[in-house]
Amino acid sequence: MAFYGDFTPVLAKHTKHLSLVDILAVGVDRMQRNFEPMRKQVEAWKGTRISDNAAKLVIYRAFVQGELEVPRHLDRRVHDLYFSPQVEEFAPRTTWSLSNAFTSAFKVLDPIPQFKATAKLGPFLELATVGLD
Repeated sequence: MAFYGDFTPVLAKHTKHLSLVDILAVGVDRMQRNFEPMRKQVEAWKGTRISDNAAKLVIYRAFVQGELEVPRHLDRRVHDLYFSPQVEEFAPRTTWSLSNAFTSAFKVLDPIPQFKATAKLGPFLELATVGLD
């Protein structure tokens, strides 16, 4: 109880007119606005088939050429997860499946490096897959 007592005066002083409902409403609104473009991107990636050679090239560019700032030791894991998926839903050879191979491989990273790698993945895949096949 003393823990909360230590911070109560500070919180009361700085949040006197703060409305938690308003803050949550703004947060939910922002999430909803960003959800639709993400949903459209996933649908587009699910419908974009890529050849095995194109997928290998994207993996090569990410790790060997260093176009994606992620640990190089994940290259084999991404390759294996894409070409031998552990989840049936990821079996189609699409950009979405390749994205899932990367993000599944990133799960071995600590939380902050995992977040950073995942944040960089979308823009990288958008550029790396333009004009393939």
